[in-house]
Amino acid sequence: MKKITAFGEILFDIYPNSKNLGGAPLNFIYHINKLIGFGRIISRVGNDPLGREAVEFVESQGLSADTIQIDTNNLTGAAMISLDEKGVPSFSIEKNRAYDFINISDDIRDLIMSDTDCLYFGTLAQRNTVSRTTLQSFFNKAIKYFYDVNIRQNYYTEEILFQSLENANAIKLNLDELKLLHKIFLERDFSLHTSSKLLMKKFGIDMLAVTKGADGSVLFRGEETDEYKSEVQNVIDTVGAGDAFTSILCIGYLNNWDLNKINRLANEFAAEICLINGALPKDDKIYERYKVEIL
Repeated sequence: MKKITAFGEILFDIYPNSKNLGGAPLNFIYHINKLIGFGRIISRVGNDPLGREAVEFVESQGLSADTIQIDTNNLTGAAMISLDEKGVPSFSIEKNRAYDFINISDDIRDLIMSDTDCLYFGTLAQRNTVSRTTLQSFFNKAIKYFYDVNIRQNYYTEEILFQSLENANAIKLNLDELKLLHKIFLERDFSLHTSSKLLMKKFGIDMLAVTKGADGSVLFRGEETDEYKSEVQNVIDTVGAGDAFTSILCIGYLNNWDLNKINRLANEFAAEICLINGALPKDDKIYERYKVEIL
């Protein structure tokens, strides 16, 4: 099975009356580790109670914390969450947090160069020069790169998006993010299918997935296209559903599954995450069905 490493933010989603550990890279690699038994994360947390809680949780779940750096100058990441009547979250993400200052170390270099088949990364952790420089120093290696666009607030630039797309083999983005990339990089009228294929051609992308919330997703690979939608009732919240989707998407991409199988399982897994509080299941039974299909 391919070895997958995630780079980026560990942060706490802070609700009005509770908090949940999260951050797209952590949510993603948590699922990866539960599904295939190997996942590593490169991140940075503060030397504070939230940082210690994050490291303890990671280790308690069988994930290595060896490449989670401890920052004595900056606090652990935090995002203030509010949910609308449909359970859809809005985020207010704190600036200058520990994950903005991930620096190059021997542990990180060894992990990427010797024990990684695919490096997952997003946009948010590139907002600061330090973490961005660290990540981009590991581009152009003999591995696969999975870019989860996952734009939050105004934490992106055209240059960050260009470098990320230029180095990605596979990407996942939602419909609004596709429209943004279309506006920046393509000179024609927007069309989900046409814009997706033009982006793939422009940046040499193997596979592209567009998520549309409750309307499912569209996957593109070469000349293939697949659309799928899971019916979801009694949604509790949608936090982390996209990260669950991405975990199956990445595994399917690396193992060259049939496109419909990837899309179906990714949507169904994301739908199950919508039925729990927060992004990470308390019960591992949720993974059993998917492990049968994967392994």
